[in-house]
Amino acid sequence: MTAATLAPPAAASHRSAYLLLVLAALFWSGNFVLARAMHAAIPPFTLAFARWGIALLVLLPLGLKPMLAERALWRPHWRRIVVLALLGITGFNSLVYVGLHSTSATNGVLLNSFIPILIVALGALGFGLKVGVRQALAITVSFVGVVTIVAHGEPARLLALQLNPGDALVFAAMVCWALYTLLLRAVPPAIDRVGLLTLLVALGLIALLPFCAWEWSRGATVRLDAATLSTFAYMGTLPSVAAYYFYNFGVARVGAARAGTFIHLMPAFGALLSTLWLGEAIAAYHLAGIGLILAGVALATRAARR
Repeated sequence: MTAATLAPPAAASHRSAYLLLVLAALFWSGNFVLARAMHAAIPPFTLAFARWGIALLVLLPLGLKPMLAERALWRPHWRRIVVLALLGITGFNSLVYVGLHSTSATNGVLLNSFIPILIVALGALGFGLKVGVRQALAITVSFVGVVTIVAHGEPARLLALQLNPGDALVFAAMVCWALYTLLLRAVPPAIDRVGLLTLLVALGLIALLPFCAWEWSRGATVRLDAATLSTFAYMGTLPSVAAYYFYNFGVARVGAARAGTFIHLMPAFGALLSTLWLGEAIAAYHLAGIGLILAGVALATRAARR
């Protein structure tokens, strides 16, 4: 039996990637909601360091062996891998957590929705990314869905949004993630994805250490109670280990622009999680926005099959 007969059909591979990208968006939505809810209890760099420290403990039994075994594969790409760690592990998460200390969850969700647009714009400018009309339409439709949720179905509400320094930090985080997504495409697919993620997390933690030490030198404290420990446990597993692996897999299978479109599912999941966790009611504008987001994602997946 040859390797070719063991390979999954392209359609099945794409379906698996789409499912994993949906789950990644779900897990990241929970991370976003919890980061905002716990911002008064956990300093931002401490939260990032604890999250990735737990993630590394989970990953080491799974990823250390392939990481060491494939040194010959990833060593020629070590500069790119270091940049990926700084962008996707250190920079993105730290900027989001610091930014959420001084901006609203609404602003954060709206800024997060720019990621697919940034992927396309930066990809076209500097990475040779080509996006078809159908893919561009898919991103536009899902973005309108995000705006519908953020504006509560009233576009005039967007004019009342107040911008602050936290918004600039969150937007910088979105640029980091767009660049991470685009650079990830050039990592050879032969490199084991769990081993790669283990390496990225280890490098990202090293870069986070001085920021965390600086934060504690200024008197930072953490209230260790059930809520804090539960937050650490969740953030160190599902949004970190699972979601990053799923997203990296999705980018490798369906491309950067198409994978980025699934990030627009986060406001939809955020609304559902707020209903489950915070008792908030689902309004008509939620349903309209979710419908548009799903239509955009469906259009993106149809574009992949053509």
